[in-house]
Amino acid sequence: MKVIIVGGGIGGLTLALMLHARGFTPTVYEQSGEIREVGVGINTLPHAIRELAELGLLPALDAVAIRTRELVYMNRFGQTVWRELRGLHAGAPVPQFSIHRGRLQGVIREAVVARLGPDALRTGRRLQGFSQDEGGVTAHFADSRRGEGGETARADILIAADGIHSTVRGHYFPDQGPPRWNGVQMWRGACEWPSFLDGESMIIAGGMAGKLVLYPIASGATPQTRLTNWVVNIRTGDPAKPPPKEAWSKPGRLEDVLPFARRFSVPGVDIMALIQASPGFWDYPMCDRDPLPRWTHGRVTLLGDAAHPMYPVGSNGASQAILDARCLADLLVRAEHPRHALAAYEAVRLPATAEIVAMNRVGGPERVIDAVEALAPNGFDDVERVLSYAKREAIVKSYAGKAGFAAEQLLKRV
Repeated sequence: MKVIIVGGGIGGLTLALMLHARGFTPTVYEQSGEIREVGVGINTLPHAIRELAELGLLPALDAVAIRTRELVYMNRFGQTVWRELRGLHAGAPVPQFSIHRGRLQGVIREAVVARLGPDALRTGRRLQGFSQDEGGVTAHFADSRRGEGGETARADILIAADGIHSTVRGHYFPDQGPPRWNGVQMWRGACEWPSFLDGESMIIAGGMAGKLVLYPIASGATPQTRLTNWVVNIRTGDPAKPPPKEAWSKPGRLEDVLPFARRFSVPGVDIMALIQASPGFWDYPMCDRDPLPRWTHGRVTLLGDAAHPMYPVGSNGASQAILDARCLADLLVRAEHPRHALAAYEAVRLPATAEIVAMNRVGGPERVIDAVEALAPNGFDDVERVLSYAKREAIVKSYAGKAGFAAEQLLKRV
């Protein structure tokens, strides 16, 4: 079976490896002239790392990432609301990784080129259009570097992994409008910085209206330092309005972010100095899209952010794209006809990811901070007297179960 994958991000590249391991012939078409290691930090949860480990990528990930030991939720004053071990430290069979998004993508890309050959990854190819018939799918790509020429490809199926602004999704849903903005602006950067806590843990402080995120994503130049990822999320706009077109991934400005960063206090971290020392950072709107009624149209389906873009809450965006890839690859192996596999994939993954999109809109597991801050907006002496352990645990653990990374789920193959 030949497969066209549109999009060379984490989801598309992982799918290529999954399909190759099962005997298929995928080709990835990426509109960028080259796949560069861009972006900042992300967390990849154990249920997704399990899939990458089965592809033999664990040593390469260990070389460029941090095995996350603990997650600590705090209020904006730096008082601990909840803390829990993560990955191997929580009994999972594989780690959780804190990693630079570009480096994660780079590890997967290198494996694709090594195993499938350089011709399996076609860069500088922007999808212009496609059609399907009883025998397969024909896709037309323009040369995005020269603006002319390009190529036509023919395959049994086409998988669109082309992100939140997906061309394929827009083809089937032309009236979907712009991404849905919740009014929160995100400033994201990374800097070599003295390690905090144990050098392997992450901190999330504050609720959805104003949040600070800190975690190491790689070793530093010395044992005492780490490449440290930071995020400042602040509700600055009207959620009823779309984000301005120029708001996507633009360079951030200190004069914009520093007044908001002053809201937060974290023990052992000089937040203002960290941000000011960062060589560059970016400014993004926090956006998602409403879940679709369907992903699959005959021999064409969606995957990852093209299918279910979600707020970066609960560390689930890239992880869910990896789970999509595993599910789809397995179903294609078993199905008598590829159309049956694509329909079955949608039936499994669409409702599961739609639920996560909905949970992320109300804060996901980080909602535990909002719950405590609502009851104790000026801080507390004893969090147990504000909100009991059982109630805090219920918020956090419920999300883990629905997103698929609860401890009992990680110990078995569903």
